Amino acid sequence: MKDRRYLTRHLTFARHRVSLVSLVLTLTSVAALFTPPLAARTSSDNMTMPRGECQMEPDSAHGMPSGSAVMPGVLRGVGITQRLNAQVPLNLVFYDETGKTVTLRQYFGSKPVVLSLVYFTCPNLCPMMENNLLQTLRRLKAFSIGKQFSVLTVSFDPHDTPYMAMDKWRMYVGLYGRNGATQGWHFLTGSQASITALCNAVGYHVHYIPQSHQFAHAMGIMVLTPQGKLSRYFYGLTYPPGDLRLALDEASGGKIGSPVDALLLFCCSYDPHTGKYGLVIWHVLMVGGILTLLMIAGLIWTLLRWEKRHPNPAPGEVAAALENISRHEVASRP
Repeated sequence: MKDRRYLTRHLTFARHRVSLVSLVLTLTSVAALFTPPLAARTSSDNMTMPRGECQMEPDSAHGMPSGSAVMPGVLRGVGITQRLNAQVPLNLVFYDETGKTVTLRQYFGSKPVVLSLVYFTCPNLCPMMENNLLQTLRRLKAFSIGKQFSVLTVSFDPHDTPYMAMDKWRMYVGLYGRNGATQGWHFLTGSQASITALCNAVGYHVHYIPQSHQFAHAMGIMVLTPQGKLSRYFYGLTYPPGDLRLALDEASGGKIGSPVDALLLFCCSYDPHTGKYGLVIWHVLMVGGILTLLMIAGLIWTLLRWEKRHPNPAPGEVAAALENISRHEVASRP
């Protein structure tokens, strides 16, 4: 009986090796079938990961039909023009929430920055945008204001005052409720010259309506690198936490994220036309192929170790085992 188990074990291992070779050949064939040629991959990557400046029509920024014929007069010229990789002038002078004179340079250097442009007397859109930004920031569990990144909320109304900024600062920092936010989230006001220079640098276009003493403006936030370069734009009133987390990690040069974030950045690309991240299917397939190869390598390593511990029997041993089996079967017959 012992000889039968001995022979069966090695015959089973031999079958496993044949099956493993067949599996490897099958996976290689499938990978070759579904992998696009190099030219196709390069073209696809270039399309999904554009570089440089991307122009967005003002009506598109508001989600309205294209064409000036349907654009209300107060909204013409309003919108966001992306200036990816452009340098924001860090020598611009503003006033912080305490009334202290500051320059933008004081908020850059070591961390990426989330920039939102609002005006403090806005009756509707600005509070909604800031409230939604607050909720998104609170859902970033691994990233905290003042630690991994900073936030600048700048008013584009030159009539807004540091006193008004302090009210906003107290409210939002209090609602955020994490240590470090008092030094990491600032509300700035400034002169018309500084406001105009900043808005032009980031491509943010507003229009003042004297009849209602309000501004027509686009909705969105920007992510800047620690050096003050525009990295990512997000449009609208809501900002997915996952996308913002990827944008912050990308703006930091991968210094604040985890290995999972790095993998997600490899599998996703930023689309400047939508201000969102989307999957790059060939990168996903590449990661899946690498994981599959690692699993196969692990299986091969395990089988080789098993074979080393249980070496194949010599031909003479196999013959002796078969002979012993035959003898036992003959002896056991009635």
